[in-house]
Amino acid sequence: MSELKMSEKTSGIQTDCEDLTVLTEDEEPRVCGVCGDLAKGYHFNALTCEGCKGFFRRAIKRTSQPRCLFLNKCIITKSSRRSCQACRFQKCLAIGMRKEMVMSEEEVLKRRICIKKKKMHKASTELSPEQENIIQELLYSLRSTFDSTFSHFTGFRPMDREILTEMEHSQSDPPTSCLTQICSSSGKSSPDSSSSSYTWSLSSSSSCSSENKDLEGNKTRCVYTNLPHFADLTTYMIQDIIRFSKSLQDFRSLTIEDQISLLKGAVFDIMLIRFNMVFNLATSNWDCGHITYCIHDAVRAGFQPLLLEPMLKFHQALRKLDLQEEEYALIQAMSLFSPDRPGVQQHSRIDRVREDLALTLQTWIQCKRTGPTKHLLYPKMIACLTELRTMTEEYSKQILQIQDVQPDTISPLIIEVVSKNPGKDV
Repeated sequence: MSELKMSEKTSGIQTDCEDLTVLTEDEEPRVCGVCGDLAKGYHFNALTCEGCKGFFRRAIKRTSQPRCLFLNKCIITKSSRRSCQACRFQKCLAIGMRKEMVMSEEEVLKRRICIKKKKMHKASTELSPEQENIIQELLYSLRSTFDSTFSHFTGFRPMDREILTEMEHSQSDPPTSCLTQICSSSGKSSPDSSSSSYTWSLSSSSSCSSENKDLEGNKTRCVYTNLPHFADLTTYMIQDIIRFSKSLQDFRSLTIEDQISLLKGAVFDIMLIRFNMVFNLATSNWDCGHITYCIHDAVRAGFQPLLLEPMLKFHQALRKLDLQEEEYALIQAMSLFSPDRPGVQQHSRIDRVREDLALTLQTWIQCKRTGPTKHLLYPKMIACLTELRTMTEEYSKQILQIQDVQPDTISPLIIEVVSKNPGKDV
């Protein structure tokens, strides 16, 4: 009896495949062919109530059938249907309920999995309130700490272009002359037409960037004329990235040691992602408000082709994805919350945050993006983030090399970020 009571409450598991017809509100109430209770629809080929539907399913799955103690002549009603299982089952068969329509346990399991997948797919295509909050927090933090017009970047040491232009008139070194011409006219070029000239100029200029000869023919160390300006620009970007990180609740909840480890590992990545937001795909320049930078400005700051060539390819690949502001914000946060950074202790906690960010990004793409190729967007973004990780170590190495050649120009903040010492505060 207890089995019957319990099962009548849970008899709606298979209604999608077993209920052939469901009565609408406009139709008159119809009664169960077994017990006379209110019938909601056809179950197993007969008009029955939910209770008799569940009873018939359980009876079919039992290995032994019940027996009647009163000559199989019991009257089955709503109030007496639990008194004799044998007569109730015989009446089910008499009104046309069919044994072969009852699903097996394996079929029930498959059906449940199918229903669960449908529910998960529906949920995955809608942003949850928590995901909406994540995006809003990141957007607010990004907009508060990144200005694409660079209007707050003031008081910096000037660019070297005017000085370099004057020096070109008295020099006959073809690589240097070519380099300046490309910088001054890069706004008129296209990525396809300039790619070969970029590679040639980077290789040529890098070959003479480590040393020059003075008037007496003695070798002397080269001065990176654009390094002071780039040091100020990088320091400005790092300070904004630190403010961005500290504005996030999940970041503030971590230990100070892990905050420092995450920042030191992610600063270069986030800086490049932010520069990508102002990257001009048509000219391969960075339009930072009143200043437009080209790749050769970085050459004259001391950076080498081993970093600059893959960096330029990264910017072109990521910019071609035409990311929205929300997507830029999410991948910056994903780069920040990387549990495999050196020195990180709270691995599982940071990993959970990153998983939430990744799922939010995937759901955002599913909801907001259109077109047949939108399913490729997320893996392409992850590939770009992976490419960033391969450049970070080279960036740190080149910064330290530049510091050796031209000391006292790079700020202590930059040196601290690229150093491997995990103990200091950034």
